[in-house]
Amino acid sequence: MTTPQMVDPHAVVMTGENSFIRLSDDGGKTIADRVSHWRVLWSPAGQGHALFIESTLTGKGPRVYTDNAALARFLQRSIEVLLYKDFASESLPLIDAEFQRTGNSLSTVEERVVSDEDEIILSYWDLLAQFVLTMPPGAMDRPIGVYSTFLPARSAQLSVNSEAATAKVFLQDRFGKPSSSCCLAWSETWTRPVV
Repeated sequence: MTTPQMVDPHAVVMTGENSFIRLSDDGGKTIADRVSHWRVLWSPAGQGHALFIESTLTGKGPRVYTDNAALARFLQRSIEVLLYKDFASESLPLIDAEFQRTGNSLSTVEERVVSDEDEIILSYWDLLAQFVLTMPPGAMDRPIGVYSTFLPARSAQLSVNSEAATAKVFLQDRFGKPSSSCCLAWSETWTRPVV
């Protein structure tokens, strides 16, 4: 009998959370509002938060809010460049902000991001069954891998300065699991091959 491998052989890139909201007016053919929310517990750039947003509510082009500038740049270079290249541009200015979560995963979860000029609220509710996403380095032609617990939301809302986005959540199949375009992605660890 073979002993199962008990320790992943890859190096840790970061661990924490990367919840997201993607809203559409046409069932997912195009994305009207896109948000990537990071709560990082450990990375080579330290811990903290970053919010990448491109929305009809914030005007032209993406914005980046953070409480750790080095962390935001690290996420752009190492992970966002693989997820959504427009968020990876280091020419984007970094907006200082405070981050807070309220609610709970059995009802409604809210992530609040507050800067000197903006208040952004991400709300998730009516959650589908959770599942663990397992993608080792090399999967989907990405040099790094990710392991994450997804809690997909049937319902979600993005609001900026008390104005709510009008585009909608859309349901998706994610590797055979019922999911949606808006997910809490918790207990998330990104890994890379040891060099």
